[in-house]
Amino acid sequence: MIAMNPPSSVPIPPADWAAIQLFAMDVDGVLTDGTVQICSDGAETKTFSILDGMGIVRLNRVGIAVAWISGRPSEATTRRAQELKVPHLIQGRTDKLAALQELAGRLKLEARQCVYMGDDDIDAPAIAWAGVGVSVPGAMPAAQASARYLTQRQAGRGAVREICEHILAHRDP
Repeated sequence: MIAMNPPSSVPIPPADWAAIQLFAMDVDGVLTDGTVQICSDGAETKTFSILDGMGIVRLNRVGIAVAWISGRPSEATTRRAQELKVPHLIQGRTDKLAALQELAGRLKLEARQCVYMGDDDIDAPAIAWAGVGVSVPGAMPAAQASARYLTQRQAGRGAVREICEHILAHRDP
C-alpha cells in the first residue's frame, strides 16, 4: 500500500476505506494536471492519465459508483467519461457539495460511504463532507486543509489511481 502523508498525518482506518461505495471527484486539477488547451478553432483538449482510467474501470467492475463533478462543461470531459463508462457525470456545477449530496441521496448513501477528491476552494466543502476527503499536491490551501488524505501522486499523473487502489485493497473478496 502507498504510504500516506496528509496534512493531518493520521492514517485512514481500513474500515473507512471498506465503507466506500462512491468515489466522486473534480475533473480539472484532479483527473488532469489542471491545464486546458484551447485551439484557435475553439476546440478544447485535455490530457488524462491511462493509470487513472484503469483504476476507474476496476472500480466499475466491482460495483463502486464513480462520479465526476466539474464546475465547467467540457466536450473533452464528456468523451473521456463515455470511454470509461463513468455512470455519473455532472458538469457546470460549482456548488460541489450540493452536487455530491444530491448524488449521494439518489444513491441512498451516507457521507461515510463517499470519497470526494478535489483541488480548489470550491471543492473544499465536498472534501470536508465526504467520509474520506482527498486532495492532491499543489492543490489550493483550502482543499488541502479540508482533506484527510493527500495523494503522493500528482493530479493527472496517477493520483486518482492511488485512491482507487486504496478502495480496492479494502474490499471484501
